[in-house]
Amino acid sequence: MTLAAPRPASGASISAVGLVLVGLLCQEFGASFAVLLFPTVGALGMVALRLAFSAILLMAIARPRLRGYSHADWLTVGGFAAALAGMNALFYEALARLPLGPTVTIEVLGPLILSVMVSRRASSWLWALLAFVGVAVLGWGGVESLDPIGVLFAAGAGAGWVAYILLSARTGARFPKLDGLAIAMTLGAIVTLPFGIAGAGPALFSPGILALGAAVAVLSSAIPYALELFALRRLPASAFSILMSLAPAMAAIVGAVVLHQQLTLVGWIAIALVVVASAGAVRSAAAHARRRSDIAEPLA
Repeated sequence: MTLAAPRPASGASISAVGLVLVGLLCQEFGASFAVLLFPTVGALGMVALRLAFSAILLMAIARPRLRGYSHADWLTVGGFAAALAGMNALFYEALARLPLGPTVTIEVLGPLILSVMVSRRASSWLWALLAFVGVAVLGWGGVESLDPIGVLFAAGAGAGWVAYILLSARTGARFPKLDGLAIAMTLGAIVTLPFGIAGAGPALFSPGILALGAAVAVLSSAIPYALELFALRRLPASAFSILMSLAPAMAAIVGAVVLHQQLTLVGWIAIALVVVASAGAVRSAAAHARRRSDIAEPLA
């Protein structure tokens, strides 16, 4: 006989849900502020600012040690840095061509497909099909027109997100606490900074732009990461993942409020389909994992 794991108090769960939602809002507000800086510094300039300030914050908080790691460890964190930099660069290049809501909607297909492949269940592919239908509807009548290059960049950002997820787990197994993330963010900033300087020129270092870049880094990285860490202590991972599926809807709302990027009714329906598909895929994968655990437990 085994004892069930204690469930968190309902009040704690509700507050954790609030933390996740606030983190999502901060992340999308950070992305919208980044869009406002594109005319001055360009997409790559914004990437350089975000990664540089995020690296400074993480290095100050984590203070990682740099010695005692193997060649394989450095290859892993280097790959993580490349995924981090590539994901951000592709995402901002997509944002320069597409509204915020559609960009996040297309990007989230990457993690969705990963969850479907991990679950290896035929029913999970139905959720993936629903998500692709949502994206097709979005391109058909959700906005006036979707720039094909922007769509490719958003899809690339989704692939980068998959690489980020996989390499984040490997990096976390080799580096303690936030050390791997801090090192990867710093390497990513070093790689992207020359491109940002080349694209933006001296404007990148003006006090106003630096202040806004720091604000974007705090909103897009520091606050969401901190709130997610607190939330994960009170919420099951499956519930957390389902809440994260709301990102496309949050992005569309923030895009409409801050950037005045209005979607048609068809566009909102398309985003809703992707949100439902993402939540369904996560829920299906979690249920499958629980069943496998229940079967394996008596055999242990």
